[in-house]
Amino acid sequence: METLKKNFSKFLCIALLFYTVYAGLNGKVPRQAILNETVRNLYFHVTMWFSMIFLLGTSVYHSVQYLRKGDLQADTKSYAYVETGLIFALLGLVTGSLWAKFTWGDWWTNDPKLNSVAVGLLIYLAYLLVRSSLPDDQQKARISSVYNIFAFVVFMVLIWILPRMTDSLHPGNGGNPGFNSMDLDNRMRMVFYPAIIGWTMLGFWIANLRIRIKLIEQVIEEKESYES
Repeated sequence: METLKKNFSKFLCIALLFYTVYAGLNGKVPRQAILNETVRNLYFHVTMWFSMIFLLGTSVYHSVQYLRKGDLQADTKSYAYVETGLIFALLGLVTGSLWAKFTWGDWWTNDPKLNSVAVGLLIYLAYLLVRSSLPDDQQKARISSVYNIFAFVVFMVLIWILPRMTDSLHPGNGGNPGFNSMDLDNRMRMVFYPAIIGWTMLGFWIANLRIRIKLIEQVIEEKESYES
């Protein structure tokens, strides 16, 4: 019983993801022209992006905490959340590319939202390069924290605001109706919302493991430095 209480969130995460995968592949979905069965990708592609946003937003929170308090652990947490967020971003790109191939006829189209996502990911890759190029821990934390806040704001503008100001193939952008008015009926909502929760919980689980590993590595490095 104690184990269940201690690991309840992990058991819930696993249960939600099993439910998402099973219901996502076998549940009934609306039949729409062009989308057809590919609408099932809503449970995977779109939910990956939601998870990415939550993870990157959490990384910004810890960046702000570092700038306020100068605590290197806050920077470590921020970095781990960015790493995990980028994993979900790549999964979102892969699932989105598969969806584009079967609905738009190509793996990658000249769509404003796709191009904005590509630019945003390049900005975050630059964040990783900045961190790897700075040897001093405090300098690295300070510069990367400021950069991370900047990157998140720009990324949100790129993926939420700019695509709505021009023509876009994505639902809910460029004058296209969103899924709420086209395809997302109550049957799909019963899977879609649990999927967001499940994938997000998985992201935070992975990030927390990354944080624990990084903190252990830091302790080992400090011990080795002290002994030498």
